[in-house]
Order: sequence, then structure tokens, then C-alpha cells
Amino acid sequence: MKKIRLIDRRTRQESIEKVYGKFFLDILYGTSWWARLASLILLPIVVHWRFSSTFYGWLQKRPWSRRKIAPFIRKFQVDASEFLDPISSFRSFNDFFIRKLKTRPLAAGPDVAILPADGRYLVFENLCQTPGIWVKGHTFSLHELLQNPALADPYAEGSLVIARLAPPDYHRFHFPVSCTPETPIEVPGPLYSVNPLALITDIGILARNKRTITVCHTQNFGTLLYIEIGATYVGSIHQTFTPHQPYAKGDEKGYFSFGGSCLLLLFEPGRIQFDPDLLDTSSRQIETIGRFGQSLGRAL
Repeated sequence: MKKIRLIDRRTRQESIEKVYGKFFLDILYGTSWWARLASLILLPIVVHWRFSSTFYGWLQKRPWSRRKIAPFIRKFQVDASEFLDPISSFRSFNDFFIRKLKTRPLAAGPDVAILPADGRYLVFENLCQTPGIWVKGHTFSLHELLQNPALADPYAEGSLVIARLAPPDYHRFHFPVSCTPETPIEVPGPLYSVNPLALITDIGILARNKRTITVCHTQNFGTLLYIEIGATYVGSIHQTFTPHQPYAKGDEKGYFSFGGSCLLLLFEPGRIQFDPDLLDTSSRQIETIGRFGQSLGRAL
């Protein structure tokens, strides 16, 4: 299957992602004849039968699962020095997965938006001018994503951020700008993988998976749509904020239980100028490894 190219934002070094669960992704989303045959049988069970993800998430909360933590940290080179709590305090693998971090520096300035999470980033200045995400010609529908034409129409030529959180990443997410969020809207759906190995076959996954949409009112960036997207073996999307209360840039919004996950940010047209390095790598359809707190762009 296609290798996933990444560029580390801090070092500017290119690498190939180590994919957690690649064997199963190859079976479920591969292009060989045997993978296609297997996916016909297994894929509907995995993505539509919610019990499979719920049960797998439950297993990651069992005490015996903590034995996986140390090997996982070594294999994926997770920086344990950033953990707020010691590794010995984690009672299960999911405790490690939803870990909190020590204080992170935030890009300063009321007109500067930050990356909301640790993850792999793509940015698009104008959705109407996007030639395709990962594969040319493969797009997804805002109307399908938001399930509300009145909500979708103002963003037809807006700016999009895709943040993909892989299993080794810190899985709490934060507000990219100071804002007042409304009550989240939950949209049911299946739980396809959001790994590029799956998305290159069908980018529409992003618009169909289970997701939560929060309308956020800001002073400098207009009305922002903040969308969390569930994925295969994601136990839950947890919101830790209180609707209709003001939040500062960098405040926690919520977290994902075990599994790879995805965030989307939608800005109204002409509201944000993304940082040049993010635009450059995204134009080449290469994800940038970014860290919560780094600059995303400036208000226009």
C-alpha cells in the first residue's frame, strides 16, 4: 500500500509514518484481490457494528492492558518527559492514551490561531480551489459533513484544517482561538479508519463517520466550526467544556478515547492566513507533524 509521507515541522525532516495496525488496514482498505475480498466481509462488520469498537475500547481499559504501555512508548518514540503524570500512575492503556501533558507554550497574539492538537496537518485556503485531498479529484461534501445547508453554505469557499491524530499522539484537543462555543451537535455515522491508507480510497469517509460539530464564536476569526470525527476503535468523543461560556486560546475542549481520530476546523472565507510552511507541504499533499500550541495562522 502507499507509504504515508510526513514532514516534521520542528526539524523539516521528511519521514515515512509507522502505521499502528497496518496489517489490518491493508486487509480492510487494500487494493489487491484478496484484500478486496476480505474487506467485503470484514469492513461492514468493523465500521457499522458499533460493538466491535466499543468492545475493543473496553479492552484498553482493563488493568492487564497497562503492560502494553512501555513497549508502545519505545516503538513509537513517545516523549514521556512531557507527561503530566508518571507512567506508573496509568492503570490501563487507555489511561496512557488520554494522558495529560505538562504546560505547553502557545503562539502568542490575539490574531494568531494555534494548532489545536498534536497530529498530522493539512490546510486548504479555499475549498473551491482544492484540487483534491490526498488523491486528485477526490473531495467530500460540506452538506454531507454538516447535515445542514444553512450551516454549510457560508463555508463553501472557506478555509479547512484537517488534523489527523494517530494512536501515538496526545489525544486531548484544545480551542485554537479564544471563543464562545455553542452546544455540540452530534451526528451519528459509521466508524471507518481516518488513516490516509483508507482515505485515499474514499475521502468521503470524513463526511460520513460519526462526528460532533461545535459552532464557536470568535472576535478575530469570525464563526469557526470545530468538528471531531470518530474512527475505527475510537471508544468515544468526550467534551470537557461548558457550552456558552468564554474560553481562552489553548483551553481544553475534550479528548478521544482509544483509537486514531481526526479534527476538522472550518473558517469562513477571508478569515485566516495559514502559515506558509503548512500551505507548502499541504500543496504537495504531504502531512505536517505539528504540535498543540504551534502557530496555525493569522486573522485577516
